Amino acid sequence: MSLELDVQIALDLPGLPSQAELRRWAEAALAGARYHKDAELTIRVVNEAEIAALNESYRRKQGPTNVLSFPSEAPPEVGSALLGDIVICAPVVLREAVQQGKAPPAHWAHLVAHGVLHLLGYDHDEEQATVMESLEIQILAGLGYPDPYGDPGDS
Repeated sequence: MSLELDVQIALDLPGLPSQAELRRWAEAALAGARYHKDAELTIRVVNEAEIAALNESYRRKQGPTNVLSFPSEAPPEVGSALLGDIVICAPVVLREAVQQGKAPPAHWAHLVAHGVLHLLGYDHDEEQATVMESLEIQILAGLGYPDPYGDPGDS
């Protein structure tokens, strides 16, 4: 499996992950989901205004959120490696890390993995939520990060 990753940083903010970290986390998510084909995806890191506008336009929800995933909708016969786009709001991620007592890199890694799993078709519905969370826990453990759903004091 090879990954073609386009990283777009749309704001200037200290504490953002490097392109290499974003790649490592995306590759870990693909490997953790046992995805063996070539893949293309974009990770765009944005401010609260941009993600709030996307959240309202595509989910009909007000305000900023931490991550949005936009799976590719190419017909299967096209044979595209394009998985889609992940948009992550840096100020929300950094604020959540502090509020939840998590190391920022661990929270970033979790949201990248979460976004990649959405691009692969996993969702929050009752049937898939447990599977998705289990995969996220395994992916993050493989990266050396604690259970993102556990108590921060447990790590």
